Amino acid sequence: MSTQLLIYETAVPVSSERHRKHAIEPDKGYGFARRIHTVPLTAVEFPLAAAEYAIVFAQNGEEVVPAVVLGARAGENLYVKDDASWNARYIPAFVRRYPFVFSTRDDGQAFMLCVDEACQGLNDEGRGQRLFDDEGKQTAYVDNVVRFLQEYRTQFIRTRAFCKKLAELKLLQPVQAEFTLAGGRKMSLNGFHAIDRKQLKALPAETLSQLAGTDELELIYLHLQSMRNFASVKDRLMLAQPEAGAADTAPAAEERERTAAVVH
Repeated sequence: MSTQLLIYETAVPVSSERHRKHAIEPDKGYGFARRIHTVPLTAVEFPLAAAEYAIVFAQNGEEVVPAVVLGARAGENLYVKDDASWNARYIPAFVRRYPFVFSTRDDGQAFMLCVDEACQGLNDEGRGQRLFDDEGKQTAYVDNVVRFLQEYRTQFIRTRAFCKKLAELKLLQPVQAEFTLAGGRKMSLNGFHAIDRKQLKALPAETLSQLAGTDELELIYLHLQSMRNFASVKDRLMLAQPEAGAADTAPAAEERERTAAVVH
C-alpha cells in the first residue's frame, strides 16, 4: 500500500503464495488503536455510535468525513483500556475491520484485499482462523472479511454523498471543544466541523422535508445529540490521568493544550 491508514503499519496484499500457512488469532485486543484519537465513521453507524461517542466532521483532503472522538490529545485513545480491551459497547467498523483493508490501484476501480503483517494475532502456526486451506484456496473466513469490507465501502460512498450535501447546504462550521479541568487547567480540541444549528433552522421547509425523507435529518440530529459526549471524553481523561485535573502551579500547567482532531 502506498499510504498507510492510521492503524496499519505494514499492510500487504493477501496471497496464497505469501500467506498460505497464516492465520488470525482472535482476542488479541485493540492495542493497535491505542494511539489514535479519532477514527472515521460511516453514516449507518450513527445510531449506535451517537450513544457513546462525540461524532464530528473532520477534514480529509478536500472533503469532510464523519469521525468519532476517542481522545483529548493526539496519540491518546481513551477508549482502549490497559489490558487492550475496548471500553465501550459499540466499536466503530473502521476498527473492527483490522487487520484487513482494501487498497485501490491508480484507476480507483480495482480493489485488493490487504492484511497488516504487524498484526499481533497474525501467525504461521495455525492459531486461529486460517486465511487459506492446504490447497491454497481462500477460506470462508476470508470470504466473510471480503463481504464485510465490500459493505464498508458501500456505506463509505453513501456517507460521502451525505457529507457532500451538508457542504452544499453550508451547514458545517469549524468548532472546537473546550475542557476546564480541576484546578482551572484548560484544554481545547479543534480542527473539526459540526452542524450549525442556526443554518439548519434557516433551511427552506422543502429542503428539510427532503432531508427527513432520506433519513439524513435524523443523522444530523444524532450528530448534534452526540456532541454532549465530549463530557465523557473529559471524564475518561480524568480517570486515565488523575494528575491532569490536579492543581499545578508550574508554568506549563497554565498553557492551553491544543490538538487537531483530523483524520489522516
